[in-house]
Amino acid sequence: VQLQASGGGLVQAGDSLRLSCAASGRTFSSYDMGWFRQAPGKEREFVGSINWSVGSTFYADSVKGRFTISRDNDKNTMYLQMNNLKPEDTAVYYCAARRIGTRYDFWGQGTLVTVSS
Repeated sequence: VQLQASGGGLVQAGDSLRLSCAASGRTFSSYDMGWFRQAPGKEREFVGSINWSVGSTFYADSVKGRFTISRDNDKNTMYLQMNNLKPEDTAVYYCAARRIGTRYDFWGQGTLVTVSS
């Protein structure tokens, strides 16, 4: 499995940004795909996930209502739509994949999101 994250950048508080994660290497019907982030000096944290087959999503409380995960089956791409960004959302964002019921074993390179106040 290969994952390629993109779309990061510098934005102001209140702005929106969409990250993409292009996946390849196999079919993902039995996979969950997730977004994680790591802020400077902090541990990596879970942001949200999507079940590739049915499209059900799950979010961390810190982003619920502001972030939305979706996927495009034809493009094998997962998205993270981030609205109303806050300075505390500043982090390197990673996409990851796992077979359902296992841990996240496949990781993309990170993409940096910086939110200025």
